[in-house]
Amino acid sequence: MDHTDTTVSGSSQAALIDHDIAHIARVMHVSLRGDFGGPILPATYWRKRLTALVDSGQLSPAQLDKVDSLLLQLDRLASTPLPEWERFAPAPTSRFEPAERAKKAKSA
Repeated sequence: MDHTDTTVSGSSQAALIDHDIAHIARVMHVSLRGDFGGPILPATYWRKRLTALVDSGQLSPAQLDKVDSLLLQLDRLASTPLPEWERFAPAPTSRFEPAERAKKAKSA
């Protein structure tokens, strides 16, 4: 009876890992490219998630191959320069100041 419970929980764990890997594969690229304010989640976040999966020691060979592939994609995405329209977007921490207000602040 214990063997069956272990198999079911092991099967459930494998399914959870599969779902996690699939989720990361779907959203990692979009999250790294983000919007005009920059990445939604940085490469360090995705690397930490993928490394945690590998460190769990519960990956099947197929899952390990997929995580390895995602890590390679992450390296490529993190090292690829942003498209032209994203490079010149305002930094997310800078405040937008209308031209009139900026002129008044300089003259004061």
